[in-house]
Amino acid sequence: MFKPFRTVLFVALTLLLLGAGVTEAALDHTVVPGETVWLISQKYNTTVDAVTGANKLANPALIYSGQTLSIPDRHRVVPGDTVWLIAQKYGSTVAAIAGASQLSNPALIYPGQILSLAPSAVGGGGPVSSPPSRGDWLSQADIDLFARLVHAESAGEPYLGQVAVAATVLNRVKDSRYPNSLRGVIMEISAGCYQYSPVLDGRINLPASAAAYRAVEEALNGADPSGGATGFYNPAKTNNLWVRMQPAATVIGNHVFFY
Repeated sequence: MFKPFRTVLFVALTLLLLGAGVTEAALDHTVVPGETVWLISQKYNTTVDAVTGANKLANPALIYSGQTLSIPDRHRVVPGDTVWLIAQKYGSTVAAIAGASQLSNPALIYPGQILSLAPSAVGGGGPVSSPPSRGDWLSQADIDLFARLVHAESAGEPYLGQVAVAATVLNRVKDSRYPNSLRGVIMEISAGCYQYSPVLDGRINLPASAAAYRAVEEALNGADPSGGATGFYNPAKTNNLWVRMQPAATVIGNHVFFY
């Protein structure tokens, strides 16, 4: 006599579990003095209508400092995120998010980055362009390791210097004197010496900044302010005679870049 009830309960629980796997995409924004809905919509590459509708604002001109507004169809990247995981969370696809966010390479995302889950009426999602070939061989774990190294080695340096540091790592991958993989170059121990001090002292495990992720992306896309260098050093922080004997390529910030 209880079978129909159990059947209904089972179906209801199944639908509930299936629905729980998909989250509605949105993030919160706290209004600061001087902001308008239009300025907020520009910040998140969305529209006044989208923000007004999501927050049921009777008059978009009437917002106040400290008010929390929901920004629909947007996701702020957190450490460990990948576009695939984000797509699974929101019931979307990698291609859809890459297109809406205009990502040239879906593997290159960084914490704090705002991704669009739907094409924006401001700029239009458009088709995603082909990923740069130099980044095709890297996983998200590789990108994270790369960014952490760049952060550990060059935080506080000019942004151009951070891009240059990233470029030297890629130059080593191409150079027959060094391992032929990104991870191999970063983790290399030669003659009993770590090639990068952050690997030795553990600083490579610290979270990377958004600037470091952007520097990695620029280097993967071909930027090389180092002029083809394969290494760098800070003269004020090292007495290593070998690096000082190498031919210098350029100087950016506190780093001397060498071939």
